[in-house]
Amino acid sequence: MKPVIAIIGRPNVGKSTLFNRLTKSRDAIVADFAGLTRDRHYGQGRLGRREYIVIDTGGFEPDAALGSILREMARQTRQAVAEADAVLFVVDARAGLSAQEHEIAGYLRRLGKRCLLVANKAEGMREGAQLAEFHELGLGDVLPVSAAHGQGVRGMLEAALDALDWPDEDENTNTEANQNLIRLAVAGRPNVGKSTLINTWLGEERLIAFDQPGTTRDAITVPFERDGQRFELIDTAGLRRKGKVFEAIEKFSVVKTLQAITSAGVVLLLLDAIQGVTEQDAHIAGFILDSGRAVTLAVNKWDSVSAYQRELVRRSIESRLAFLKFAEMHFISARKRQGLGPLWTSLIRAHQAARRKLPTPQLTRLLLEAVQFQQPKRVGMYRPKLRYAHQGGVNPPVVVVHGNSLEGVTDSYKRYLEGRLRKAFELTGTPLRIEMKSAHNPYAKENS
Repeated sequence: MKPVIAIIGRPNVGKSTLFNRLTKSRDAIVADFAGLTRDRHYGQGRLGRREYIVIDTGGFEPDAALGSILREMARQTRQAVAEADAVLFVVDARAGLSAQEHEIAGYLRRLGKRCLLVANKAEGMREGAQLAEFHELGLGDVLPVSAAHGQGVRGMLEAALDALDWPDEDENTNTEANQNLIRLAVAGRPNVGKSTLINTWLGEERLIAFDQPGTTRDAITVPFERDGQRFELIDTAGLRRKGKVFEAIEKFSVVKTLQAITSAGVVLLLLDAIQGVTEQDAHIAGFILDSGRAVTLAVNKWDSVSAYQRELVRRSIESRLAFLKFAEMHFISARKRQGLGPLWTSLIRAHQAARRKLPTPQLTRLLLEAVQFQQPKRVGMYRPKLRYAHQGGVNPPVVVVHGNSLEGVTDSYKRYLEGRLRKAFELTGTPLRIEMKSAHNPYAKENS
């Protein structure tokens, strides 16, 4: 097991910047806005041969009002502290001490957990009078750092790990396990139940599920294991139409969501049975298809609609998402845990299909059988001649067809070939790309 380090503090003290520094990544959104991070955000880090897990948290307000989003954020922070072996309490060296930080310090002292007081944004400052006021918190020495510039961060991290006396990790320990890891991104419009679904899978309130669109702002990664298969569940921010994305924060969220979809092994596109399939659902589905990701469809809140509404939803999916016919579809209720078992089967099947190996002899035989059953249309004086095929890539599978005059092969004929290949290789849930490569005619110039 790796040691776990939680980063906490009031809003806008640089927690996410420090998280990115410790994980050597840009996984956490960083901007000059208070309250940008809301959920717990996990990341992996390494110092020499010592590995660790870092948890980024939202701005901590211990006494936030009941029923507010700040109260939910505070609960997430408390859970992160409970999971952690050490806590980095981050304060702003330039802004000075606040009453809110006295409350946080009192909470940490009562817990008795290993805690380091970290004064961020201390670049160019001397360890003297400017940092003396933070000793009032009663948490020991103040460690001045600059997360943005990296000053003092290594010494702070060594102090945290040395205090834990954790054994070194073998560099090859997790190599094989990581190869079998499935990255699953849950995508969809705001407020369709993405966070609720992940919380249901985990069996805990791991993510903030609040009745307010746009609650999730970052792409949050959560480790999960089911029946021996390891997953990384990625809860993404809801994607709205460009015309409705006004906040700069939300523009960051859109970028992170698109990145999460692109890097995922399989995507679950979550739809809302109450609102039906909208134009924005089709845009998200189109981006998933363009990214070449394996995909499964799930219609959430199925228990909340009548039989008539269910029929309307089915028809709207057939018309607006016709280009995702290859994806399996499920009707679920995340809140009531209905229909989730078969959904897992489809997600794993789609992930496997995206990485399936297609042997050249079998591909070529299927191609020639398809041509024998139905030849492509003649174009001008010539009929396209398909000779052989091989696999040109995986995730998504790419089939390269070689022959003569293939620029005349119509889209409808490509769909015909795609259907036969899908059936033969059981390519359910993954896009399939077919590329045509015509042989070069060495006498073309002479004849012209």
